[in-house]
Amino acid sequence: MSKKKKHEDHEEHVDESWLIPYADLLTLLLALFIILFASSQIDSKKYDSIMRSLNNAFTGGEAPFASSNLIPINDAANSTKNNNSNQNPPTKQESHVDSQLAAKLQKEEKDLQELKKSMDAFIKDNGLAEQLTTKLDQDKLTITISDKALFDSGSATIKGEAQQIAANMRNLLAQYPNYQVEVAGHTDNVPINRADFETNWDLSAKRAVNFMKILLVNPQLQPSLFSSIGFGEYRPVADNATPEGRAKNRRVEVSILRSVKASDAIAQ
Repeated sequence: MSKKKKHEDHEEHVDESWLIPYADLLTLLLALFIILFASSQIDSKKYDSIMRSLNNAFTGGEAPFASSNLIPINDAANSTKNNNSNQNPPTKQESHVDSQLAAKLQKEEKDLQELKKSMDAFIKDNGLAEQLTTKLDQDKLTITISDKALFDSGSATIKGEAQQIAANMRNLLAQYPNYQVEVAGHTDNVPINRADFETNWDLSAKRAVNFMKILLVNPQLQPSLFSSIGFGEYRPVADNATPEGRAKNRRVEVSILRSVKASDAIAQ
């Protein structure tokens, strides 16, 4: 009877030897996902830290893949980049393109500086400092004209006394005829609702078009390089809460655009 009981107990014992490889598999999968996650983050310190932790967990100490011959991710990327740059020096064609780009950038800077200087001289000589301003940045040369210098209130018709401003500007632009020019109209936020202008958009757009047409009277200027746009009240440069702010917002901007920018040259 006793032998039979022992035999039954032996038969009910479950073989659990499969748990060992199963646990090892789970551990390896966990290690794999941790390594993949660490590799996806361009952070060499985090990568090295995880490698050391895994080595200690698996071997209780330093392992071969954690030794000093391990190259951090950033260093490896920089090394590859440097090797590629050393192995692939700029060709003559690339060097020629870079030189052309630099020369064009230098010429445009010279042209726009000269144009700004000439416009500033005209403004000073005619006492127009309160009505016209110029600004040169990395994208364009912008000439800003107060609306009162060009138009009567609520009108898009160029005033007679504004013809001198337009004539001087188109003659200066004719000296640099290969640049794209954008004429933009702006208003304040005071609503307008008239038969000819239902909104400030309509007024600003018509003012921009009319001033552009006067500039294009000079046959040396190419109409294909000109464009006009009306921004209405939506590009203010001052607070519309004050009369002074609203006056600054009512303006026409003539922008001479660069075709090459410093960022383009640096990218090359």
